[in-house]
Amino acid sequence: MSVELAHELARKEISTVGTIRSLHTLGPTGTNLESAAHMWLDRQGLTGDGAVTLHPSLESALETVPRTGEHALVACAVYPFLHTLVFENLLVCRMVDSFLAPTHDMVLAAGPHAPDKPRTVATHPAPASLVPPDSERHVVNSNAQAAIDCAAGKTEGCITTLVAARAHGLRVVRSFGRVPMVYTVHQVTEPAR
Repeated sequence: MSVELAHELARKEISTVGTIRSLHTLGPTGTNLESAAHMWLDRQGLTGDGAVTLHPSLESALETVPRTGEHALVACAVYPFLHTLVFENLLVCRMVDSFLAPTHDMVLAAGPHAPDKPRTVATHPAPASLVPPDSERHVVNSNAQAAIDCAAGKTEGCITTLVAARAHGLRVVRSFGRVPMVYTVHQVTEPAR
């Protein structure tokens, strides 16, 4: 592919960003991706006109997102399965933007009466390396879901956001702080014919 053709394709894809009005991303509420989706809408001047819909997983979101060009999926560059999501959906899902923004504070949290060294920890796959080495990992679909499971007593601890920990009455055992993160925006359209 010539450099000129590559630049022309990039210009066409970037020009379609202005048609996006609805973002779909990982829920439940309290995820870094939810915050990033609202930030992207704000940066596009769509604070009152755009919508964010939360889904149990990015994969399930992509299955239900209307393919009109007005909808996009917001993902995270460190999501371990982003490459699969991108390459298995090339005909309907195109990356049209990315941006750098910090996450909420990432924390190891526990229930009010759980030990400071939890034996079981709920975590999304992306921050799983933050789980203490002596703890058993319970993989869930999001950082917010990790907090929900911990609050429900399914695990003694969780790797989650400070926002989700507070929302579910968990106490912070350790804070890892805010993490600079790259978020990606994938416009969903009908396959080109």
